[in-house]
Order: sequence, then C-alpha cells, then structure tokens
Amino acid sequence: MPRPARTKTSAVPSAAAVHYRVEAADLNAHLFSVTLTIARPAAQQRVALPVWIPGSYLVREFSKNLSGLQARQGTRTAITVTQLDKCTWQLDCAPGKPLVLRYQVYAYDNSVRTAWLDAERGFFNGTSVCLRVDGQENAPHVLELPETKTIAGWSIATGLAAQKVSKQGFGSYIAASYDELVDCPIEMGAFWSGSFKACGVPHRFVVAGALPAFDGERLLADTQKICEAEIRFWHGNKKPPFDNYLFMLNAVDDGYGGLEHRNSTALICKRQDLPRLPAPGESKPFRASEGYTTLRGLISHEYFHTWNVKRLRPAEFSSYRYDQENYTELLWFFEGFTSYYDDLLLRRAGLLDNAGYLKLLNKTINQVMQTPGRLVQSVAEASFDAWVKYYRQDENTPNATVSYYTKGALVALCFDLSLRAESKTAPATTLDDVMRALWHRCKGGPMSEADFAEVLKALGQRSYATELARWVHGKGELPLESLLQQHGVAVLEEPAQLAQRLGLRVSENNGIQVKTVLRGGIAEKAGFAAGDEWLGLEPATRAKTPASSGWRMSRLDDLLLYAGSAKKVIALVSRDQRLLRLELTMPPALTTWRLSVQDAAKVNQWLAATD
Repeated sequence: MPRPARTKTSAVPSAAAVHYRVEAADLNAHLFSVTLTIARPAAQQRVALPVWIPGSYLVREFSKNLSGLQARQGTRTAITVTQLDKCTWQLDCAPGKPLVLRYQVYAYDNSVRTAWLDAERGFFNGTSVCLRVDGQENAPHVLELPETKTIAGWSIATGLAAQKVSKQGFGSYIAASYDELVDCPIEMGAFWSGSFKACGVPHRFVVAGALPAFDGERLLADTQKICEAEIRFWHGNKKPPFDNYLFMLNAVDDGYGGLEHRNSTALICKRQDLPRLPAPGESKPFRASEGYTTLRGLISHEYFHTWNVKRLRPAEFSSYRYDQENYTELLWFFEGFTSYYDDLLLRRAGLLDNAGYLKLLNKTINQVMQTPGRLVQSVAEASFDAWVKYYRQDENTPNATVSYYTKGALVALCFDLSLRAESKTAPATTLDDVMRALWHRCKGGPMSEADFAEVLKALGQRSYATELARWVHGKGELPLESLLQQHGVAVLEEPAQLAQRLGLRVSENNGIQVKTVLRGGIAEKAGFAAGDEWLGLEPATRAKTPASSGWRMSRLDDLLLYAGSAKKVIALVSRDQRLLRLELTMPPALTTWRLSVQDAAKVNQWLAATD
C-alpha cells in the first residue's frame, strides 16, 4: 500500500463526534496516554472498554490495563467519574458540551490481540485502548497519532483511512464507526516495509524484528501469489471488496499466530521462519523451510478470513456485543473451512506440490485422530464452547474437546470430496462453488447453517442434512479414507510414535515431563497424571533383584531400550515431591496414517483446480 499522502482522503468532516489522541507516552513503563474528546456527550455519558476482541473468542478483560481515568468539561470543571462495573464508567457531565477524558493504558502483551509498547516498537488494537462511547458507536471516529521526541524515526502502518498524515504516517485517521476503528490495528516503529499489487489492488507488508538476512522480496513475491489466488477464488476477474490491504508481521524469538481484520491482518512468527538471503559463498537460493511453509499457510489463512468471517460471517455476529461473550455454533465453518483452504490455496498458488500438500493434510488428520475428545464433542459444540474450552486449554483438553480448526478442516474436505465424487456435471461441482454461492446468497454478510444447507442442496442436487447431522453435530468418525481413495490418494498405515502408543503427551527437556494423559490409554490405566516427572523404570517382578536393575530415563525412547522383552515394567515417577512406583503394561502396536499419491491424474484434478 502506498504511503498515505498529507491531504484528506475522506469526505467525513475532521471535527468528528469522537476523537482519540493516542501518544506513546513512556516507552520504558510501556504506557500509552489517551485523550478522548466527545464533542456532544449525553447527560450521564457512559463509556466502556471491550472485554474481548473479535476473532479471538475469550473474555480478556482489557480494562485491567486502564488506569488514571479523569474527565473535564471546559478548562477547569472536573467531572465525577463513577465506575459501574468491570469495564464501564459513567460521567457526571452536562449534555452537548465537549467532554475530555484522559487515561493511560499499560501495553506489555507481545501478541496480535492487545497492545505493546517498548523502546523498539509499538502496537495496539483499538479494543485495548479506545473507550467506546455509549450511544455514539456509529458516529465518525478520528484517531490522532502524534509524533513525539521519544519515537523519532518511527513510522506508522494501519488499515485506517488517512485524514491528514505525514510521510511517516503520523497524524489523524478517520473511521466511520467504532467497529471500523477497532478493526484496524496500529503498528509503530522502525519496521521494514514493502509493497505489491494483487489483481490491481495495492498491498503493503511491514515486518518488525526481522534479522539482517531477511529476504523481503521473497516474502512479497510469495504473498502476492497467495493474494492473487484468493482474490480469483472469490471473484474471478472482478475486484475484491477492499481498496487496499496491509500485512503487519512481528518477528520474535518464539511465537506464532494471527488475527484477521477487514483490510489488514496482524501476524506473529519466529524470526528463523522468515525467508533469508543466501549467505556469502552459498550458491543455492533459500529453500522453503517447514517454518516458512507454516508462515505462508498463516498468511493464506488470515487473508482468506477477509471474506470468510469478516464479511461472510455468523448471523450472531451481525453486530458485536463488546461487553460479553458472543456465541455461535459456526466456527467449524469460519475457522475450519478457512483452515481447509489455507493450505489448498498454497497449492493452487504454486507454492506447494501435491506431495507437500498431502503432507500437511496428513498432519491434520493424525492430529484429529489422536485426540480422544473428537468422540466426546461435536464441532458445533466446540464452536459454541470456544469461550470456555478452546481458549482455556489445560491438561484435559484433548480428552474433552475437539478443535473446530482441525476437525472443521476435515469436515470441509469431506464436503468437497463428496460433491466432486457425486457431481454429474463437467467440470464437477465443488466446495469452491458452494463458498462463492454462499457469498452471493448472503451478499457477503451474515449467514446461518441453513444458508449453507440450502446451497449444498441446490448445487449438490440432493439434501446433505444427514452429513450435517453426522459430521457437524455428531461425534462419530469422518469417512476420510474412502473419500481420499476415490480421489487418487492412498491411505497407508505406519507405526505410531511411542508417546501415542502410551497415551501420553510429554516434553523431553532435561527429563520427561508428562503434559497430558490421554483418555483410555495404558498410561492412564497405570495411574500416570499430568505434571508427573518420569524418572526411570525397573523390571516388574517380585523376585529380589540387584539394586542396579533399575534405569534412569532421560527421554521417552529409553523405555524400549531398557525394558527389553518385558511385558510389564515399574515406572518410577515423581509427583508433588513424592516418589511413586506405577505398574505399566508395555504399549501395543498402534498405527497412524500416511497419505501418498496413488492416481496422479485424480489428485491433480482435485488439488490443481483453479475455478
């Protein structure tokens, strides 16, 4: 996206009803200073800070970081501020006379969801910083970002429309409503910046924290391919429903994630996952690492959300309630189907081959199949429970719940392959057709499961009510094997890893720490519990044996080395500083899936489709 000019770019008047001035006040204390001016307040005006941010379904209580709230009318009249609940304040003001509020926001969450400020970088979402003015949510909102001495040399990047800004992006921005204001995060700092056009639309990519070897041109070229593939997926040769788009990427030592917005996205990744320039003496160009493939999948995922959840969205999200949870059973569609298409569109963009795509799909399948919770919770239930389960995971999560991302992606796969297999037309009817038909049916706006069912019925020429009941609202297994085989994919079985055979998830950093005990596994039957440290083993025998017969374990594979042919062993476990002896039956032979191309023509017909 081109740097914004100094001239006004909106017909909305500069004297907006609601005006925010957000200043990077103290970098070392991580404090933003906010001045909120309400041009025409109501009597007993109320203001509130959201408790969650759309796209991340957890009540995060952003008000915990707000402090020092004061209000005045005129030059000297202090206004009484009364807190009504955890996130709402009432101002004892006269109506119609400009009201000025001042407060500070502590910003030290280096994620895509909230706010961050230090000597190197600033970032914030409006939901963390900008108080919502009750009754004026649909009035024009202006955001002023002043340049100060403390941040000299920094620049600004945001998807907001520029009103009057400098070359570096400091100045004022305009939003038509509070929803629009908080849907455009702000990136601040001495970041790397590059741009390109996708299907004629300007796109900008900014990266904070990149290393000197970062290959920005490679990132831009690959992202351009992704964007063009997705614009054409939805609109063919027509223009997308935005005039420009901004990617904001924060490269850190360890991190991963993204949050979608209407014309931008905030991303976070490991620095080592960025593409890099060849080192001196290297003759071969950078080969996409597994981490970089994951990053490109994240870019594809968040960009697909520009259509699927930011515009085409659950009917329950027609208007957001920022002060409480917003429930829907449709996250399996909006997150799961997006997870299906993120990697598939990498393949169609030419950034993966068939084998590479099947490897990623294989990983998703095994993740779901190795989660006992898939038989406990449907993806519709998982969607509704996101607020209390998916975003609050603990040691029992794999036993009690299923991911609407991963199983939702497999539900999408099943619908796509079923439509293709049953289609009586040429070219075959596909899930691509369903997604585009939904877009037109719902006019790129709110939709329900009934809309999805009706489009499936119209394009598939039969009712898919049974599949919806079984795959979306049921808890049984999906018909993955038969559908994949019909489309040229061989489903092979290979030995499972030892942790899966035991029914454990562990970390092996200077010892074996048990993180999760899977339901129904032999570790659970032996009495293992999350939090245990597995120290060693000894033969399971009552006969007297030398003291040296036990073995110290440093990694899980030591079990097979030291147990030999024994059918049972005694696991030596530390729990709450007590030493326990647990009788463990040696694990049975289990298998996982491995996908491979059996019929290249059929696989290509599915994966290489472009329309």
